[in-house]
Amino acid sequence: MANSVADGAKGAGVDVSMMSASEFNAPAVDEYDAVAFGCPAMGAEVLEEGEFQPMWDDVKEKLGDKKVVLFGSYGWGSGEWMDSWAEDAKNAGITLAADPVIANEEPDDAALNACEALGAALA
Repeated sequence: MANSVADGAKGAGVDVSMMSASEFNAPAVDEYDAVAFGCPAMGAEVLEEGEFQPMWDDVKEKLGDKKVVLFGSYGWGSGEWMDSWAEDAKNAGITLAADPVIANEEPDDAALNACEALGAALA
């Protein structure tokens, strides 16, 4: 999914950096005009708690003036983790550049195409 988001942004003519949650932090936010966040649902439909959630908590207050999109996958439940995540972003003052993209299990062609469109919207 991340590769498809990156492909969509590159196709729209922007430079793209891809990094893991452990590589991104609040000071890094200043280096980017736009940020795409991808995370699978974990446990009882929550963000991954070991690396991603701490990173998200660190950066979200600095994202208010950035273009931001969210994407991810889930293997059970209804995908409600994405609704909770988008609401958390809104509460932090973030306006998403496009609706989040989610995939149940392995992303199919429709989900990958939606991820490319997400990357283009971010650009």
